[in-house]
Amino acid sequence: MGSGKRSVLVALTVVCAVGVLAAPGTAFAAPSPTPSPSASLSRTAVSYKDLEAVRQKLEKLYHAAAVATDEYNAAEEAAEKQSAEIVALAKKIVEGKEKLAELKKRAGAAAAAQYRSGGLPDEARLMLSDDPQEFLDGTRRVLQGERAAKGLLAEMTRTQQDLELYAKDASAQWQKLEAGRKAKATAKKKIKQQIAAAEQLESRLEKEEKERLAKLEQEVAYKAQTAWLDSGILKDIDGKASEQGRKAVEYATAQLGKPYEWGAEGPKTYDCSGLTSQAWASAGRGIPRTSQEQWKQLERIDIKDMRPGDLIIYHDDASHVAMYIGDGAIIHAPRPGRTVTVAGAGSMSILGVVRPDA
Repeated sequence: MGSGKRSVLVALTVVCAVGVLAAPGTAFAAPSPTPSPSASLSRTAVSYKDLEAVRQKLEKLYHAAAVATDEYNAAEEAAEKQSAEIVALAKKIVEGKEKLAELKKRAGAAAAAQYRSGGLPDEARLMLSDDPQEFLDGTRRVLQGERAAKGLLAEMTRTQQDLELYAKDASAQWQKLEAGRKAKATAKKKIKQQIAAAEQLESRLEKEEKERLAKLEQEVAYKAQTAWLDSGILKDIDGKASEQGRKAVEYATAQLGKPYEWGAEGPKTYDCSGLTSQAWASAGRGIPRTSQEQWKQLERIDIKDMRPGDLIIYHDDASHVAMYIGDGAIIHAPRPGRTVTVAGAGSMSILGVVRPDA
């Protein structure tokens, strides 16, 4: 058995232990849907139609929170880069000022030496000199000194220009950093609002209704996964994990059961792209922090060429990402209130697939 296949079975075995997956070696499928809700739920206070409306509303709220989380993570990543750039520019400014001070000191010494040599014109010193050769040697030294002085002044000018450029760049980075802080604060506020609205909506449900809602969510995911599998997609997918992909899958598998938290990159909690970026970092491959940047920057591949360790990007706005682990399954951090889990790769709307170690 190959190392990639073993990694997949590790993930599947973990989940099988709690009765979520089918037997090893079969394509991933959610538990069979419950009987038709129209009969069994009509006697309850909340109708199936109402519960479906709640599910759709929650889906929209958590999707909006996911989009805002990507915005927050992007602003956070940009802020880290800008802060590092500002530190680097500050070092250059300090070094440039020290260099300029040294150049000014050398220029002052050269000017003092020239003053001490006397201010007589060359012709007058030639007439006063008893030794024409001595005069010519002295003239050469004067010319060399003048050229050195010009070079010194040119270097001083370049250093001064560099300092002005560094200061301008640092100011621009500060402005970007400030704009990023505002964007981050806006995104954070949006995330909290969407999650609070979702939690408030769920809090209105009784315990039994929450259980029914969870089953309804499973049914929707099951139908989507079944339709995806029925397309025959798995017959074309037989890629084996690369060495780095195997390590990334092992990392993601070890995080099963850990809570979702927006903006989190582990080790105790994760959001969707925090999980995938850290899994690949553990495999020695740094990738962008957000699902949208992972979609933009990583190499895209056809679904039929997918192999364990590849990342599946979901929704038209690339607001969610999961790691493919083989046999039609993924590991992902779904949303607030959920934990890192195994799910069907086709249980959500697939935008495309990217490969970090292409």
